[in-house]
Amino acid sequence: MSPLLVHPEQGIETEAHGLELLSPAEMEALLKTARTIAVLGIKPESRAHLDAHQIPLYLQKVGYRILPVPTRYPEVTHILGVPARRRLTELPPPVDVLNVFCKPADFLTHLDGALTLRPSVVWFQFGLIEPSAARRLLGAGIPVAEDCIGCRRASMWPSVEPFDAQRGSGA
Repeated sequence: MSPLLVHPEQGIETEAHGLELLSPAEMEALLKTARTIAVLGIKPESRAHLDAHQIPLYLQKVGYRILPVPTRYPEVTHILGVPARRRLTELPPPVDVLNVFCKPADFLTHLDGALTLRPSVVWFQFGLIEPSAARRLLGAGIPVAEDCIGCRRASMWPSVEPFDAQRGSGA
């Protein structure tokens, strides 16, 4: 079993899986400069009560350009007013953050797409990291984070306004 780490700011225990993940300070620095966030496993408006819709909606409201990549709901063509893509390789570059909301086993089917896309970071929602996939991403030079991206962003000031990098991003 992997050793447990205690999140230094929140006292949250996380399984390290022996991976070199971004620190909270590195995550926050990235969020200040990111403009485009692709969301793998995003939920459509018909599931608006779920985190996989609410968090991307919040991120869009604070100025990020959201690129939806649902892993289900084949009938859905748009989410958050943006055309839905079915494969990561269909996304227009650059993608600053690939936010992963799908189950770890489901992510494995998208791993090659993530490696081809080469986002600045692959950010797994807390508890959804797939260790073998994360190792491959790290081995390819793609940083990996595990945390609730919405919680991390909301903890930063200003929590309801874009940072300078997101202003005018076309979000």
